[in-house]
Amino acid sequence: MDGHAIVYAEGAYNTPIGKTAHGLVRFTNRYNILSVVDSRYAGEDAGHVLDGEKNNIPIFGDIREAIYYSIGHGDIPKYMVIGLAPDGGRIDNRTRNDIKKAIMYRLNIDSGLHDFLTDIPEMREMAEHHKVKLRDIRKTPSREELHFFTGNIEKVDCLKLAILGTDSAIGKRTTAWLIVNGFIQAGYKAEMIGTGQTAWMQGARYSIIMDSLVNDFVSGEIENAVYQAWKNEQPDVLVIEGQGSLMNPAYPGGFEILAAGRPDYVILQHAPRRIEYDGFPGYKLHPLDRQIHAIEAVSGKTVAAIAVNHENMEPDEIEDECKKITDLSGLPAFDVLAYGPEKMVNLLSTYLKK
Repeated sequence: MDGHAIVYAEGAYNTPIGKTAHGLVRFTNRYNILSVVDSRYAGEDAGHVLDGEKNNIPIFGDIREAIYYSIGHGDIPKYMVIGLAPDGGRIDNRTRNDIKKAIMYRLNIDSGLHDFLTDIPEMREMAEHHKVKLRDIRKTPSREELHFFTGNIEKVDCLKLAILGTDSAIGKRTTAWLIVNGFIQAGYKAEMIGTGQTAWMQGARYSIIMDSLVNDFVSGEIENAVYQAWKNEQPDVLVIEGQGSLMNPAYPGGFEILAAGRPDYVILQHAPRRIEYDGFPGYKLHPLDRQIHAIEAVSGKTVAAIAVNHENMEPDEIEDECKKITDLSGLPAFDVLAYGPEKMVNLLSTYLKK
């Protein structure tokens, strides 16, 4: 664990742009999360705002309040983690100014945005002056560190599952972690293959950040992460986090995971009340049956189940919506965030390799 951290989510918590903050509030092995910063929810509990259940992570209106609260309770924050995932990964002026404040309070900054802090002379000079570190999680690795596809994926003989989605920001990573933890609780060895900056921030031991990779090496990096996890851990199951969706106009993703990760089965995350692709009004979400067909046509593999995202639903509507999806697709549908991963894991465990 890297240390105590404050999550910065100003103006974004409980929205799709705050998905990095949401992941950290729900689960991380990398940091001990002390608080969240978002003035819209100041005074509330982060878990209650997000999932309706308190987790004793308070939300504050600004960085100073968050720091002084933590110090008053005997916890000295070491990091401020940027919990934002805006379109294009750009830093706006407010975020930039708040990062400067955090540096002045001697907090190390971890950022998963595409505007790299270490490339901004003022930020770099401030960090040097205050003796703190800036980590740009999405910064492109050097060519010497990257792997090209080799075919080693064919040696991996455990169950491989890919969690793909019908859209971006739809809960793929959360579902992946819940399934991994569900397998572990059921007595199996399971590992998460992270493919984005949030999974890295949550402490996935075998991670790549697809957004930061040169295209020629994406397949090789996916293969290497899967192969190394299998070789080192000898797990019963590997769960690969998806990115974007096959048909999303701005974030087409999943092709490389299907081609290079070569999953045995796919679990497809779907938000049935979502009408348009996230952040792109006028781009209507392709129907679920067409998305299932696209995945199976591209990969030759079976979509084994639907993971349901209950956004814009009341709690008493979730089970009926899962049944509707099953009736439409012929596939079992589970909301693992609302009800836990046990039923999903019971189904998927029947595919474990003997």
